[in-house]
Amino acid sequence: MTATYLCAPPDIRPREPNLEPTGHQEPEPGVPERRSPAPERRRTNQYAHLTPLFAELARLPAGDRRSAELREQLIIEHLPVAKHIAQRYAHRRELLQDLEQVATVGLIHAVDRFNPDLGHAFLAFAVPTINGEVQRWFRDRLWAVRVPRRLKELHVGITAAVAVLSQELGRAPSSTEIADRLDVPVTDVVDGLQVRNAYRCMSLDESAGNGAKTSRAPRFAAAMGSLDPGVALVENRESLIPLIDALSERERRIVLMRFFGDMTQSQIAREVGVSQMHVSRLLTATLARLRRAMTVDA
Repeated sequence: MTATYLCAPPDIRPREPNLEPTGHQEPEPGVPERRSPAPERRRTNQYAHLTPLFAELARLPAGDRRSAELREQLIIEHLPVAKHIAQRYAHRRELLQDLEQVATVGLIHAVDRFNPDLGHAFLAFAVPTINGEVQRWFRDRLWAVRVPRRLKELHVGITAAVAVLSQELGRAPSSTEIADRLDVPVTDVVDGLQVRNAYRCMSLDESAGNGAKTSRAPRFAAAMGSLDPGVALVENRESLIPLIDALSERERRIVLMRFFGDMTQSQIAREVGVSQMHVSRLLTATLARLRRAMTVDA
């Protein structure tokens, strides 16, 4: 990651998988159309054989060897669930391997905390647990700038309030209206709105515009100001001002006409009333004194 970045707002909501069929095929004449079982029902049936293992695991003591084997088996058998949930967050442009690891941690927590005696299905408990683990990971680990948790949670509330108020008012709500809805100070709303700029960072070397990744594509750095070559002369000019003020009136006048008035030596000679050769000698001697003074001060 480079040292300078531009930041963009977060969106940690999972993207729902597209369950719509990609195309429709007409059934063959005389053959009844087959319908696939509902995804949730198919998933439940897929793991139904593991339900007795949870009851057995709950009866075994913590240090039992069979307990460790059952725990490992249940985690491995349910890994597809964790991977499926991780893929729902793939639109966040994070590495899928990282998402799968975090989802697996959530699965392990779900296996360890599940109580089969309550009569609930494991998936009904595991899916929210895994989702919560992934969302906590996004919230706590992926912010480019460290933001207090209070502001992160406030940002979520502001986002929800903006959506509701926009529908009610028919326009974007003001900070005061958001503060009234959330019953918080306006200053907190302003801070919460600024939080979005602290989430994701993009390198200034990244392509701007339509995202074309070519050598000719404009970069974010192109929007930044370039170095003014006159900046390096500021210090020299500031050091030179008192030295010029210390010159005699005629020397100072000649220097100003030559370098600030852009006059030739012949024009200066006519203006001052001396010969061009005398103006040349005066300029040479004056500039030599100024250079020595600048060198001594340096």
